[in-house]
Amino acid sequence: MKKLISLLFVFGLTLWVSAQKSPNVLYILSDDQAWTDYGFMGHPQIKTPHLDKLANESVLFERGYVPTALCRPSLVTLVNGQYAHRHGITGNDPSPKSYQSTKVQKQAKAQLISYLDRFDTLPDLLGKKGYLSHQSGKWWEGNFKHGGFSHGMTRGFPQPGGRHGDDGLRIGREGLQPIEEFVDYSMKEKKTFFLWYGVFLPHTPHNPPERLLKPYRDLGLPLPIAKYYANCTWFDETCGQLIDILEERNLRDDTLIVYVTDNGWINRTDKSAYAPRSKQTPYEGGIRTPIMLSWPNGNLKNGRRKDVVSSIDLFPTVLAATGARTPKRLPGVNLLENLKTGKTIERKRIFGESFAHDIADIENPEDSLLFRWTIEGKWKLLLTYDGEVNRHKTTHPREEKRPQLFNLLKDPKEENNLAEQNPNVVAKLVAKIDNWWPVKERKVVKRWE
Repeated sequence: MKKLISLLFVFGLTLWVSAQKSPNVLYILSDDQAWTDYGFMGHPQIKTPHLDKLANESVLFERGYVPTALCRPSLVTLVNGQYAHRHGITGNDPSPKSYQSTKVQKQAKAQLISYLDRFDTLPDLLGKKGYLSHQSGKWWEGNFKHGGFSHGMTRGFPQPGGRHGDDGLRIGREGLQPIEEFVDYSMKEKKTFFLWYGVFLPHTPHNPPERLLKPYRDLGLPLPIAKYYANCTWFDETCGQLIDILEERNLRDDTLIVYVTDNGWINRTDKSAYAPRSKQTPYEGGIRTPIMLSWPNGNLKNGRRKDVVSSIDLFPTVLAATGARTPKRLPGVNLLENLKTGKTIERKRIFGESFAHDIADIENPEDSLLFRWTIEGKWKLLLTYDGEVNRHKTTHPREEKRPQLFNLLKDPKEENNLAEQNPNVVAKLVAKIDNWWPVKERKVVKRWE
């Protein structure tokens, strides 16, 4: 009977989606921001009034995660719904150690970009549904058209500055005119739209306007911290401007807004750089992010949720909400029913992986594998691998090679490794990780020894 009721609900949900107007979709993608660094997440000093308001109008998952704590692979996961070891873009750049000459480097970069063709992309699937789409901000995978966008800003590799965004990186810092013009064009064409706002904020350079920096300087904070906090507020300000574009055109109610950050960031006190256990790493400071979805006309049951979710879930969820075709065998979970009913997500665990910034072998993800992890309830298990790092060695000291087990509900800063005291929990979670993606070449310690 329970299964029949569930099937009837899904059938009814399918009819509802097909009967109503498909929403516009807006992805707001923060760049290098800690999961704690928002007013709505309880930060005592950082001001984010616009995102605080959005959080109150959203289903907010406070325990959200990205599978990889590095921008490029994280963004590709958002655009095609696959883990990095599957989509193949595991780091930001081919390793200069492995690909030494300029010619070989260019060939490797082009090959990496071609990996986007392995799977359907969100802009392409929405385009087949009749959507127009616009790319702005960070984009590593060549020209925006390569991702399936109909419109965009990034010229892309091999154009000058095309490594990770070129012209697109101006968005937000230099206003939102390209987005505003695109929205007006979509309205003129009477088309629904998808907006990719991958703004280069609060990412370095931490050079906020003085009007935003001064209040934080007045708190007596170290200057690098004050600059980072001000950049968080600058980012928030652009989000308010972006939502204003929708509201001024009466589009807000018919727009599904999705918020997530690409990876975490903990700023050092002495300079504008990330501290240990943040960006690139599999610790909470690198992978955790609030995830929120807001859609006034979608009848979502807004509020804060305790469920653990992953950014890999956004791909199937948005496709379901828009009625677009959903590829088979996606690793993520369609959350639409949970968003509408408030029911607890039935999935028991999520997974993630960390690779080196520099890809040792673009055809073999294992060569650069550094960590794998899973979160199940209160537990997080982290396994350490011996993949090659090349640059950024200080980011990944890997001094503890044994399993690391943390009770995240009691120890969110991951200060107490409980692996020795809980061998059965470690063994169970190790088996789950091995079943998720069987790694054959890398060395790893799976028991506390």
